[in-house]
Amino acid sequence: MTAVQAGTGRTVTTDIPARLDRLPWSRWHWTIVLGLGTVWVLDGLEVTVVGNIASRLSEPGSGLPITSGQVTGMAAALYVAGACTGALFWGRLTDKWGRKKLFMITLAVYLAATALTSIAFDTWWFFTFRFLTGFGIGGEYAAINSAIDELIPKEYRGRTDLMINGSFWLGAVGGSLLSIVALDTDVFAANVGWRLTFALGAVLALVILLVRRHVPESPRWLLIHGRDDEAERIVSSIERKVEEERGEPLSRPEGEITIHQRRSVSFLEIGRTVFSDYRRRAILGFSLFIGQAFLYNAITFGFGAILTTFFDVPSGNTGYYFAVIALGNFFGPLLLGKLFDTVGRRIMISGTYLLSGLLLFGTAWLFDQGSLSADTMTACWCAVLFFASAGASSAYLTVSEVFPMETRAMSIAFFYAIGTAAGGISGPLLFAKLTESGVVGDTVLAFQIGATLMCLAGLVAAILAVKAERRSLEDIAKPLTAAAEKATPTGSGGGGGGSKGPGPDGSKQATA
Repeated sequence: MTAVQAGTGRTVTTDIPARLDRLPWSRWHWTIVLGLGTVWVLDGLEVTVVGNIASRLSEPGSGLPITSGQVTGMAAALYVAGACTGALFWGRLTDKWGRKKLFMITLAVYLAATALTSIAFDTWWFFTFRFLTGFGIGGEYAAINSAIDELIPKEYRGRTDLMINGSFWLGAVGGSLLSIVALDTDVFAANVGWRLTFALGAVLALVILLVRRHVPESPRWLLIHGRDDEAERIVSSIERKVEEERGEPLSRPEGEITIHQRRSVSFLEIGRTVFSDYRRRAILGFSLFIGQAFLYNAITFGFGAILTTFFDVPSGNTGYYFAVIALGNFFGPLLLGKLFDTVGRRIMISGTYLLSGLLLFGTAWLFDQGSLSADTMTACWCAVLFFASAGASSAYLTVSEVFPMETRAMSIAFFYAIGTAAGGISGPLLFAKLTESGVVGDTVLAFQIGATLMCLAGLVAAILAVKAERRSLEDIAKPLTAAAEKATPTGSGGGGGGSKGPGPDGSKQATA
């Protein structure tokens, strides 16, 4: 690494990105997956538990004066509103203060808020801490996705990101099964079981917080913010661990990049970069997030209500059905993830969105015809969400890798907040009202809206998705601090990097 003074900052030529990208998969990378990815399990646990215990919370003796509609509607909307607000608030700080500091703080916020939810004694308390729980989770999305993409080698970035985001559904399985026990009054009193589920979330968060202490700061972030010596120490330590594990020296990294170090980037520059220089990618991000957010937040929040309203499934048994659906969701990213790195982003993103939308249209038609039972409805949902889950996870992958390094966390936060607000706040409120009506046509309409948005997002992806597979982040979107006249490729093989990397939308490279 070489460095020279340049005005108020230093100009550094480095091979750190190339060194991270050429690493083979190792035990060290698994520690990153476990330390950072497990928070999605908590998110899945939170969302699913609330949906499944809605009927019990509304019953006399629960300890809360609340209706089922308020739980699946207002409380769900407040959770999502908190997540959107938190994403924007913490996202800016993640780009400014660093990935590690923020993924420790946001998890601590979640831990405290969910613990306080467990002792709710009135509706306003429950609503307040559902909002604050979401506030912590929203910050996690920006900090975690940024760190994952910057630490995982380019050959594995797609499948790893999808697998981690898909782990949400492992939490959903746990939440479904946990709710069965929590709703069993032979095991816990009606005003105790649901409280223990939230308390368990806090305990799990504490365990993750302890593991996460060993995850390093992103060397890419350190490099750009003038802490190149620290970045060098972290990368050298990782290389030593990988070499010791493999028993042989690592291959030589190919390429360097030259950057002008800066402490911060203004909101104006972030906005201009994302919405002017990369406006086609911005449209893509909006489309993917709105489609998946409405499908998931609007429909799965009310799945338990559908089972009890239309199929007479006892409230204490809905968790079994949701556990099956959640497994389908988890296996989608797990089994399809590798294809995002091999077949490619464009085909897989557009394909998973379109397939899930078309299958949802078919489910809506069968439901309208009265051809489904609780079991066959669950089977249809498994098929829909197998593809939808991989598509939804790819939305986070897309916005975390197609914008410059300096804007990454804020871009994730912004698209998550806008997309989720459109589908995640209005969706639960609308869908709770539709399912409570008990009219088949109302629920069919909600299915058709979700299916339409997924299909439209799939068509947008077919046209605008970026071919980011097996390419370095600096190649996909050159850092704002990069010195174009001196940068060289940071990755080996086809694609190139540095000054040959993608420029603003409209240029040949940006749409390659």
